[in-house]
Amino acid sequence: MGIPYVAGEALTCQQIRAFDALAIEHVGIPGIVLMENAGRGCAEFIYGTLGHPAASRVLILCGPGNNGGDGFVIARHLHNAGVQVAVVLAAPSEKSQGDAGTNLRILERMGIAFIRAHEPATLEEACAALGAANVVVDALLGTGSAGSPRGAMAQLIEAANAAAPVKRIAIDIPSGLDADRGVANPPCFRADATVTMVAPKIGFSSPAAREYVGRIVVVDIGLPHALLPGRKSAPGGLDS
Repeated sequence: MGIPYVAGEALTCQQIRAFDALAIEHVGIPGIVLMENAGRGCAEFIYGTLGHPAASRVLILCGPGNNGGDGFVIARHLHNAGVQVAVVLAAPSEKSQGDAGTNLRILERMGIAFIRAHEPATLEEACAALGAANVVVDALLGTGSAGSPRGAMAQLIEAANAAAPVKRIAIDIPSGLDADRGVANPPCFRADATVTMVAPKIGFSSPAAREYVGRIVVVDIGLPHALLPGRKSAPGGLDS
């Protein structure tokens, strides 16, 4: 049984980023620890959706930022659990810097399969792999993105939305969704479930967002409770 986590009120993307910064700069939690917690929590949810984990094929679409870094952590934990995992890179490896770059290099040393979709010759291979997957994970764009996805990311989202039958899971937000306003910037990833960090994003409750977010699952990444407004105590836990 995992430690219970009851999310508080919905927050804006800027609030989430501010709380991350407070945790890193003032509390002293390294960013890579927050990324590890986020990716591990998402991996546990994804694993729980697999009827036959060892026979399941999970394809993780990763961008170059921290959202992609979460995807790299997810890939490591699912691979370690015996799931067939492949990672699609929507940008060159060198674009993944900092904590995301560290987690990408770990995957490279582990020998996990990569499809480098930013290269024209392999973008078609990545789109074909979407049709063979049981689960597609969207770790392309996070809360720091704005506007419509472009280039390889746009093509991967369109292919993922068209792939059937496949379960689609978004990490933090569906790529292409304005999580504050709840408005989709096409092409927008259509998720069956969105595994979001810390708290629901304020735009998720918008009628326009509902067809993209699917089921909403909130993951605890280890931010101190006192930082979060409206944070409720878990049943049987201590008041924050």
